[in-house]
Amino acid sequence: MNTRVGTIGNASPLTADANPMIDPFGRAVTYLRVSVTDRCDFRCTYCMAENMTFLPKKDLLTLEELDRLCSAFITKGVRKIRLTGGEPLVRKNIMYLVRQLGEKIGSGLDELTLTTNGSQLSRHAEELYECGVRRINVSLDTLDPDKFRKITRWGDFAKVMEGIDAAQKAGLKIKLNAVALKDFNDSEMPELLRFAHGRGMDLTVIETMPMGEIDEDRTDQYLPLSELRADLEKQFTLTDIDYQTGGPARYVRVTETGGRLGFITPMTHNFCESCNRVRLTCTGTLFMCLGQNDAADLRAALRATEDDALLQAAIDEAITRKPKGHDFIIDRTHNRPAVARHMSVTGG
Repeated sequence: MNTRVGTIGNASPLTADANPMIDPFGRAVTYLRVSVTDRCDFRCTYCMAENMTFLPKKDLLTLEELDRLCSAFITKGVRKIRLTGGEPLVRKNIMYLVRQLGEKIGSGLDELTLTTNGSQLSRHAEELYECGVRRINVSLDTLDPDKFRKITRWGDFAKVMEGIDAAQKAGLKIKLNAVALKDFNDSEMPELLRFAHGRGMDLTVIETMPMGEIDEDRTDQYLPLSELRADLEKQFTLTDIDYQTGGPARYVRVTETGGRLGFITPMTHNFCESCNRVRLTCTGTLFMCLGQNDAADLRAALRATEDDALLQAAIDEAITRKPKGHDFIIDRTHNRPAVARHMSVTGG
């Protein structure tokens, strides 16, 4: 049965597609991550170089075009959309897109979420909730203001704390994301865990991924989460649970705090067998896998005609190329990441 889920500009109403997106390995693609900008107001050392060259603004899709693309994916079976960056909240007029997508919740879309560094949350938290956002992820690697400035280069810890306060006051449920970095924040994880759970927030720790040239050697930063978990189990009782949010994290319950702790392990434990995600960039490039370079140009189909048949055909073709798994390896010969693009391009 066809169900109307939205109308974009002068385009005809989008209708539910009878052929959902199933990749070559039988996995249904129901989750779209959209990087609305590659720009960020931080320069986290594990993510990007300090003197980054960002995309010219003229190369970016308009917010209206991003809305149309997201709507096309909804008709193809996407039920969850996460807005990412860079830092999504630095995109000019980003709340227009949030509001447009929020109106689709319950009409094809089940959930709209956001990943942010928290720097702009104090300004946008209430409106995010008003637009239908109920859960957000906030990236926070340390509770030490001096170390926070060091790892983000430009970040203001107090401003992020204000953002977290504002988000919780607005009713947003927060999950903290922390990248585990050897000899930087590994000893802080118990404190970060207690902080998160003490405020009713889940915590997910993530292995650093070799994407894009940065100013440091990632081999010096890399910390296997198997080691981190072993260290945490000296202080906490961790019990594996079946809880899922639609992402790749595997969760445990922490007996002493009552909260949940997630582990995302792209390096030590491949989680690709259940992958339901594709990633769209702010230029209309679709990456079927975060850890592969193969991509599809949806911008050409988007701008060729207002008839979405061509766009949906381009999406279908791209899904046929979704790989079984990622390739997060370092090119040791040339001492560079195997995936050249920075994390800010695809939003993690």
